[in-house]
Amino acid sequence: MKRYLIAFAAVLLGSTSALAADAVAEAPVEMPVEQAPIFTWTGAYVGAQAGYGWGDSELSTNIAGVGASLPFDPDGFLGGVHAGYNYQFSNNIVLGIEADIDYSDLSGDGTLDIGGIDTGIDGSSKLEWQGSVRARLGYAVDRWLPYVTGGVAFGKYKHDIDFPDGTSFNDDDTYTGWTAGAGVEYAFTDNWTGRLEYRYTDFGDQDFSNALGDYNVDLNTHAVKVGISYKF
Repeated sequence: MKRYLIAFAAVLLGSTSALAADAVAEAPVEMPVEQAPIFTWTGAYVGAQAGYGWGDSELSTNIAGVGASLPFDPDGFLGGVHAGYNYQFSNNIVLGIEADIDYSDLSGDGTLDIGGIDTGIDGSSKLEWQGSVRARLGYAVDRWLPYVTGGVAFGKYKHDIDFPDGTSFNDDDTYTGWTAGAGVEYAFTDNWTGRLEYRYTDFGDQDFSNALGDYNVDLNTHAVKVGISYKF
């Protein structure tokens, strides 16, 4: 009887050990979950932009003690290139610096007005190019980057005055002022981004003169541009 009990215990122990081994073998193995890398705006970039601009510009002078003005109010196409660098902090604040330069076709014309009298003296103007060096401050929402921007601006502005006797006078200067605006940028991939931006620019004013007198011309513009950038 004792032998039977020992044999039964041995069989029971072996079966339990086999079942335990099977349970261990069949236990699911948990694989580590790979997390997608988080996008960062940190890095250098280059790109191109294009858009439409319009502005206010006026030539002011004094003829025989009477104030006279000639409005130009230029508008037109502009487009160019930009380059910059962003740094994204751990709190998602993005700080950057950017420089851009645009070819400009903003042009306008008008007639010199003296106390409501048409003098027959016509003028025209054109902003031939513009550029800026600006800081950018934004807040990253994953691949979206709303931002504000501002800095120094400069551009070459040309103006002509045509007199009724067929003579003319022209002058061009490099104007320097300031620019500020806001925009939003989106990263389509880890390297390619697109943007929409509005900027106001005050180029200040310049004085010039000819044999007929002294003149002052000011210029400020608005611009809406779209752009694309390659981030390194």
